[in-house]
Amino acid sequence: MLDRKSKEHIFTFLTYFILIVMLIPAAWIIFTSVRPEVEVNAYPPVWIPRHITFEKYQQAFFSPGVGEHAVPVRDYLRNSLIVSLGSAGIALILGTLAGFAFSRFNFKADNALFLFILLSRAIPGIALSLPLFMLFVKLKLLDTLGGLTLVYIAYNIPFTIWIMDGFLREIPRDLEDAAQIDGCTKWQAFIKIDLPLCAPGFSASGIFAFLMAWNEFQLASVLTRSLSSKTMPVGLLDFTSEFVMDWRGMCAMAVIMFIPAIIFTFLVSKHLIKGLTFGAIK
Repeated sequence: MLDRKSKEHIFTFLTYFILIVMLIPAAWIIFTSVRPEVEVNAYPPVWIPRHITFEKYQQAFFSPGVGEHAVPVRDYLRNSLIVSLGSAGIALILGTLAGFAFSRFNFKADNALFLFILLSRAIPGIALSLPLFMLFVKLKLLDTLGGLTLVYIAYNIPFTIWIMDGFLREIPRDLEDAAQIDGCTKWQAFIKIDLPLCAPGFSASGIFAFLMAWNEFQLASVLTRSLSSKTMPVGLLDFTSEFVMDWRGMCAMAVIMFIPAIIFTFLVSKHLIKGLTFGAIK
């Protein structure tokens, strides 16, 4: 029988092994984005680039209108940031307020309404693409950043409500009552007491909402058409043509997509850890 220390070593080894295996596709994308053209389809495959070139990154940011596969990466990056940050922020605000209402007030058919909101999130995006397309055509929201932002807000609100409702229910109402005795209104008690204590849920919901909007392809590919509204995932298709596929350019754009998502997740994760520590201190 293995002792406890040996089991911990085995568990650590397996954890690092699985992590390395999961990182191999990401490493391959990064290597492909900086390798020469002759190494892309080489057989046997060249794992580590023999020569490193940043041609595709330079073309993406400094000369997007030059080259056979010129793709306006900067415009797609701007659109993705606007849609992702806007939809995540609004979904967090509305979802937190709704979660507070569900956790603190009893009203007719509240459980049924809560279940209905959660079930709406279970509908796959591809099933909504045609109805949304027809609706957006009538409302003149097709091919607009505002229309795509509205879709992502509606898509993220159910999950945000579910997360925030769970966190707010764990906060004793006695804290709010004590704050109101000291002169706070219901709204002030919510701002000063509830929000700081549910910071972990707020951070987790923000990460999920941002990444969902940042990586979503199905709905964006149907509801966007032009340069003014296409997001990064849809823009990846610009590297494909009938007979040629620019793998280096596609991988370079995929790496550019990684960076804001990693930065946002890292920054919010610090607040998540801070919120967990703060909520544990009495």
